[in-house]
Amino acid sequence: MRIRRHLRLLPTTILEQYSNMAHEPATKKRRLSPPDEDAAPGFAKWNLEQDYERRARKGKKDDNKKQKLPIKTAEGEIVQQAIEPEVDGDADSFLASDDEVDSGVVDVQAKPEEPKAPKLSNKEQIIQAKEELARIASLMSENPEDHVGLLGALTEIGSSHNVVVKKLGLGTQLAVYKDIIPGYRVRPLSKEEMAGKLSKDVKKLRSFEQSLLSGYKGYVKALEKLAKGSASRDETAAGLASVAISCACNLLESVPHFNCRNELLGILIGKLSARASRADQDFARCLKTLEHIFREDEDGHLSLEAVAQLTKMMKSRSYHFHESVLNTFLHLRLLNEFSGSASNSRVDRANDRDAQPQQKLSKSKREYRSKRERKIVKEKKAVEKEFKEADAVVSHEERDKNQAEMLKLVFVAYFRILKARVEHLMGAVLEGLARYAHLINQDFFGDVLEVLKDLIAEANASSELDAALDDPDLTTDQTSRNATRESLLAITTAFALLQGQVDVAKSASSLNLDLNFFIQHLYTLLLPLSLDPDIELSAKTAHFRDPNNLPTPGQGTKVNVATTTVLLLRSLSAVLLPPTGTKSVPPLRVAAYVKQILSASLHLPQKSAVACVGLLQQISKTHTGKIASLWNTEERKGDGVFDPLSALEGANPMAATVWEGEVLRWHFDPRVRDTIKAVERTVRER
Repeated sequence: MRIRRHLRLLPTTILEQYSNMAHEPATKKRRLSPPDEDAAPGFAKWNLEQDYERRARKGKKDDNKKQKLPIKTAEGEIVQQAIEPEVDGDADSFLASDDEVDSGVVDVQAKPEEPKAPKLSNKEQIIQAKEELARIASLMSENPEDHVGLLGALTEIGSSHNVVVKKLGLGTQLAVYKDIIPGYRVRPLSKEEMAGKLSKDVKKLRSFEQSLLSGYKGYVKALEKLAKGSASRDETAAGLASVAISCACNLLESVPHFNCRNELLGILIGKLSARASRADQDFARCLKTLEHIFREDEDGHLSLEAVAQLTKMMKSRSYHFHESVLNTFLHLRLLNEFSGSASNSRVDRANDRDAQPQQKLSKSKREYRSKRERKIVKEKKAVEKEFKEADAVVSHEERDKNQAEMLKLVFVAYFRILKARVEHLMGAVLEGLARYAHLINQDFFGDVLEVLKDLIAEANASSELDAALDDPDLTTDQTSRNATRESLLAITTAFALLQGQVDVAKSASSLNLDLNFFIQHLYTLLLPLSLDPDIELSAKTAHFRDPNNLPTPGQGTKVNVATTTVLLLRSLSAVLLPPTGTKSVPPLRVAAYVKQILSASLHLPQKSAVACVGLLQQISKTHTGKIASLWNTEERKGDGVFDPLSALEGANPMAATVWEGEVLRWHFDPRVRDTIKAVERTVRER
């Protein structure tokens, strides 16, 4: 402080001198070495020249090129020329010297390469992918809205070149989408809708929905692409196709309401369009999924889409597909799920009839309400009832509309196959017609029976032609058996149609339906069928060679997978044991059929003979008075001779005796012996 105070008192000139002295460099008082007197002037600046020389050498553009002397062009510019290094042809050969090779390597400057990541083995890639997939799946399950961007990482892992990693990625995507998909369909939004003013929560929800929909569409497209390799002979492509088909089936079963279900159905139907020789586990998986959809679909939207795609595929394939695909129609809920009775003024359901009436509470236990409160409660109940009725009407109308459209598509497919006479599909078509007989329009009923008559006539013509040729190379047991089964299927379907249509069965005479044609044809089939060695075999015996690896298309059906014996018994039951409310069977018809059944039982195998004799026992209980004269010759009136090979009208069964019963009493099967004795006992006790 004192020094500063004195400096302020000094004059300005002294201060200026003091500052100038501070900036002047201090002179050296002592030299370390004596100066060299002989040194050239400017030698002290030698270091600067060396620095300059080094900078010039370092700034050369290309050290590998040899420089020529500069030349002056016509324009007066000085150009520096470079000599390209000559590549010696022997440099790369074993004749070149080590010096030449080394010098060549030194001249070439290699570009700096980025260090490559170490290549992992397949096992390490699988382990790393499992860890990453587990991490992503756990994050998506905890909070899908915040981690929806991880769907892209799942897609990237699912597109790996490693087959195992790719399968793991597809399976993880399936589990994640099943977990985060909402219970409603997502409508794609435009950019204008997304850019509109929205609240924070709504904007977040919309962003999640659109991201989910975009990722899901990409996943479904990947499944479609992979599923096309199911017919490939490459094991890798076939394995990926199997995984893709399984994922598509899982999505349709778990989230059938969500978007892209048409594409998923296309994957299934594309696999089902394969020929019978390509049927495998994936084929059976697709069949099972379609049957599940048809059974569990309540509103009918998904079933209608599936039926529409199936019928379109059938027509495009010219009906050359596996028979089991057509049998999936038997699982549809076509207007047959309503149980109850109805009149022109009210409808009584089974649930309403079974419900017990509510007991009224006593006055002491009732809750006290004022007049105004009771009025409000009454109005609320009325409003709730109206809302329930309105919702029920809309759902029932929508469901009935979808089911009516499905029924139309199914019948169109059935009748087109009948018209085209596709042999391997005739059994499935007849089974379907028998199943939905009560849904066929009455005006169309006569046309269906005419088609069935044509089928029987064609079967007879083919069998007669084979018998006339009598050539073992042209005639086979398989051909005759198919013709006989086709006739039995037509007869069974015709009677199922009549039994399903109550109105038609009561007014068959008004429709001029010739039912005697089927009855007479069945009578002529009895004796030839008793000599058929394959009567206890099903139609599926020739179709499936390995039942362990192939599906069971006829599972759940009633007609087409049955043996010939079962078809025969059903046809006989329909002819001789009609339902109540229909016309009674004439005595001559019953007697002729009983005589033929007894004659056929002598030649049938053990199980078929037991079944036929059991049916005969039921007939004897129902028509005891009409067939008793066959056992008691003194109580009947008739002349002539019995002709078992003639038509039903000219057989004259009353002129015959049932001597076959005495032979069957000595049958080796005790069940046949006991049943024949029971039949004779029933007739005797009349």
